[in-house]
Amino acid sequence: MTSEVTIIIADDHPIVRKGLREVIEEESKFIVLAEVNNGHEAVEAIEKFAPQITILDVDMPVMNGFEAAREIRAKKLATEIIFLTMHRDEDLFNEAIDLGAKGFVLKDSALADIVECLKAVASKNHFTSHALTSFLINRSRRALKLTENQPSINDLTPTERRVLKLIAENLTSKEIGETLFISPRTVEKHRANICQKLNLQGSHSLLKFAVFHKSELL
Repeated sequence: MTSEVTIIIADDHPIVRKGLREVIEEESKFIVLAEVNNGHEAVEAIEKFAPQITILDVDMPVMNGFEAAREIRAKKLATEIIFLTMHRDEDLFNEAIDLGAKGFVLKDSALADIVECLKAVASKNHFTSHALTSFLINRSRRALKLTENQPSINDLTPTERRVLKLIAENLTSKEIGETLFISPRTVEKHRANICQKLNLQGSHSLLKFAVFHKSELL
């Protein structure tokens, strides 16, 4: 991190903002451009100052942190988001990550965590308060489980893989049947089975899948 990092703080508690600003500005590279009271003011400040990072309290009047984040994304404003909250709530954590947040910091550890969080985000990394590590692990486990449960070409029989390879070459059912010495009707049955196993709807989806995964079928 060789250049200055510009920041906006959005929190409806002046004491919290003051404490955060004092800690943040102890680091010479961090420049707080503005403090605001709510999400609406945060969006306006981002449009005006274009900060690299915006710290948003989740609970704010007029427009809360999540609503502000959605507005920021809708307007395509180029700022990384760090959420600040007093809630140790896994659903809130997951919603924050889904909104594209790079940081999620608990208020009761904010003064200790915020500088480390800002350094991580400024370096294009993510940061979560250590007390919420279990939420991050749970999210990773769910993502892994979802990936493992996704159907793939490995679920297909050798014959179905051969059929899929020929589909990728844009052959008709008749041409595939002639190549594999089976009837077109059998080819259609294989097509249906492949679609069912891969959760594909329609022949066009099957062709797109086959072309995309063609290299895996060699």
